[in-house]
Amino acid sequence: MPTIQSQYLGELRTEAVHVKSGTLIQTDAPVDNQGKGELFSPSDLVAGAFTSCMMTIMGILAERVAISITGTTADTVKVMSPDLPRRIVRLEVTFRMKTERELTDAEKSKFEKAAHTCPVALSLHPDIEQAVVFNW
Repeated sequence: MPTIQSQYLGELRTEAVHVKSGTLIQTDAPVDNQGKGELFSPSDLVAGAFTSCMMTIMGILAERVAISITGTTADTVKVMSPDLPRRIVRLEVTFRMKTERELTDAEKSKFEKAAHTCPVALSLHPDIEQAVVFNW
């Protein structure tokens, strides 16, 4: 059984359905690549997946060590190449970590290491610069 089923809708839009849950995502090409920019672009989803994956892995660690990070937020910037072929060249993520208590440097380091070893981060091409900042 597939994980995702996708369909081209026309006008540079696609639709993807997560088979198990039925959750739907639609994409649009960005304005700088002939689209309307009204929805996430496919490369936006990569950037979002990068951040979400890091947060998820930190959340797993948080549950294991009984330290809440609920309320942690992040801003993600996707930088595309100025030349052809179009590709992501840099992902910038700034985390604003929220914890229930002040963490030690060792605890902070464990969370940061966990984030950098998330499956999406490890799956990205090494030419994509990953610039991640943690604001504790």
